[in-house]
Amino acid sequence: MSEPGQLFSEFDLRGALENHERKLLQEISQIDPNEFLNTSPTKLAEYFIDKGTAHVPVLQYDRITSSQEEAKVDVSQNPGRAIFDRTQPFYITGTLVAFFIPFEGDAELFKCRAASGFTFNPPTGVIEGSELIMSYTITDHDQGALRQRFDNELEKVKVALGWTATDVQQFNDALPTKVRDSIEARREKLLRDRGLVESLGFPLREREGAPRTYAVPTQRQKPPVRRPKPTGAKPFTPEPELLMEEYEHILEIMSSMVHVIEKSPASFKEMKEEDLRQHFLVQLNGHYLGQATGETFNFHGKTDILIRADDKNVFIAECKFWQGPKSLSETIDQLLGYVSWRDTKTAIVLFNRGKNLSNILAKIPEVTKAHPNFKSEIVIAGETSFRYVFHHRDDPNRELVISVLVFEVPE
Repeated sequence: MSEPGQLFSEFDLRGALENHERKLLQEISQIDPNEFLNTSPTKLAEYFIDKGTAHVPVLQYDRITSSQEEAKVDVSQNPGRAIFDRTQPFYITGTLVAFFIPFEGDAELFKCRAASGFTFNPPTGVIEGSELIMSYTITDHDQGALRQRFDNELEKVKVALGWTATDVQQFNDALPTKVRDSIEARREKLLRDRGLVESLGFPLREREGAPRTYAVPTQRQKPPVRRPKPTGAKPFTPEPELLMEEYEHILEIMSSMVHVIEKSPASFKEMKEEDLRQHFLVQLNGHYLGQATGETFNFHGKTDILIRADDKNVFIAECKFWQGPKSLSETIDQLLGYVSWRDTKTAIVLFNRGKNLSNILAKIPEVTKAHPNFKSEIVIAGETSFRYVFHHRDDPNRELVISVLVFEVPE
């Protein structure tokens, strides 16, 4: 067993956390560009958030054990003993008692001094593996005094861990946004870099063996996808992929319909799902050159809104009137039944007529997150818009995005 030393004293906690964050974001910036673009941003964020999250040690009090062994104790400085030369050690046989406190969490945090609070008389101990060891040498058998000494030191540890938890919570709360922003910024830069080189008029040179499945930004009034040039002896044709920028544009077009409805409420009063859907299609086809269709067969059924590029689906949406939580869950099942393995960008458009909109908006996250294919939520702006990541019904590793848009329709 190592010699005990002062805990929570060696490093500044906030400085250590900042250094940890810096290394994490640096690791994101050093991923091979092609590997980066071929990896799901959601999966990548989940990995780095999990890797970067700091875990304050949690002591397991119900598993504390102790040990004892004989030890030589220097009593030269004990004023109660008659020792003529106190300049030299004077050893007697005593007892070394050690307490072993298991913990779960990051052992390095025992070395760090929190900014939220600290003491000039920190507890002492040693960390070995996943155990905090606090030891004492005694020359008598006063159990009460020993237990009181141990309890006092353990209380110091509890207080110090509380200060540590305050600093760590602030760090952990800010980490997801920093990771996602870093991933999104790099992804955008890499795509713009590739778009810049292609715009010069020369073929993009790729490293031998590098992955080649990514999409570059597109222009309006054209199919919302582009492909990289194939390389190698056998031509490689990647699947079309709708960029998030174009996905947002499609949803923005659909959301603009609320202004049309508000200006002419009487025109929409008696409309059914099919009629309302047709108005969305008119708007979408004005931007995507007739590529948006309705009631189109796709995979296992007919979907309400479908946008294609190069004879491949890039966007699928389902329109429904709100009929309760069970209906929404069934609509999600229906949408998942329409999408093939290649479809990744989808939406559900909910029309509400004559019901309490606030209650409906509160139920949507509950129903969506309870679905067995739900993976995570993407926070977006808008009181009546929601976005989630689901996995394909037959492949838990294949992700697709579902946005839920809610529209108030006049009675």
